[in-house]
Amino acid sequence: MITVIRIFNGYEMVHLDSDLLRTFVSVADTRNFTRAAHEVGRTQSAVSMQMKRLETMVGEPLFERGPRGVALTARGGDLLVNARRIVDLINETAAALQAPDLDGRVRIGIPEEYSASVLSRALSSFAKAHRQVEVLVRYGRSTFFIDALERGDIDLAVVFEWESEPQGEILMRDPTVWATSDQHCVHKERPVPVALYESPGWCSEFATDLLEARGIPYRIAYRSDTGNGLKLAVSSGLAIAPLSRSNIPPGCRELTAGDGFGLIDSSSVVMYRRPGATGKATAAMADAIREAFRVKAGGPVEQ
Repeated sequence: MITVIRIFNGYEMVHLDSDLLRTFVSVADTRNFTRAAHEVGRTQSAVSMQMKRLETMVGEPLFERGPRGVALTARGGDLLVNARRIVDLINETAAALQAPDLDGRVRIGIPEEYSASVLSRALSSFAKAHRQVEVLVRYGRSTFFIDALERGDIDLAVVFEWESEPQGEILMRDPTVWATSDQHCVHKERPVPVALYESPGWCSEFATDLLEARGIPYRIAYRSDTGNGLKLAVSSGLAIAPLSRSNIPPGCRELTAGDGFGLIDSSSVVMYRRPGATGKATAAMADAIREAFRVKAGGPVEQ
């Protein structure tokens, strides 16, 4: 459904439809026409044509094209504020009309590195449709969540798995890699300083096993109990660290086989539901998490 928006711009009335604004917000958020096309369910050429049409209607360029994607112009930034408000209002209205009146409680376990990039989106869409549901979120290690799920302490668990055929629902392929700062290049030091999780586990073991297999001498320079702590060590130039590929911070990059490193594992992000957790609120939250990971991954995930 297309909603026509009439905006008075100077001396003339500009007629915009919500479909154009929704696509515009997706391009602005992803900074990429291809990923925006996946998000709105259109082809890249269709998205490009929509944005050209919108720029013609506004009378000014909205994006600056570059080799790494697109960036908003000053006019585009001004439009984004109102466009986001309009799209959110339409989404909230549609959700309020269509969603069942749910209540109860949903308990989620998820790695904290996905809190900002994925869970914030999932919670936003869920809360707009189901304001009476209480949501409890726990951050931690994947092994902890599997145990908590079996004990019945949580209803949904999002975990890393390196098995080729996980038993749960694959949300995203997100291998673990060594990451380094572009500015500091500490990966060239010998022994190379590394940052690891404080508690032992498969991630740290796989990471150091790779270094030993490649004959790379290393020293442990930093430990943290969170993924964000490891990201800080990398971005500051203190050490290299094992991170999921999608969570490498700005100004840092993956250390590939060409650098003498390579993949630590080929892990996937997998969602499990507690046996017996058949409530509608849990199902609705699972849908919201699934959609948020689809957007982050830039399209459907191959099972």
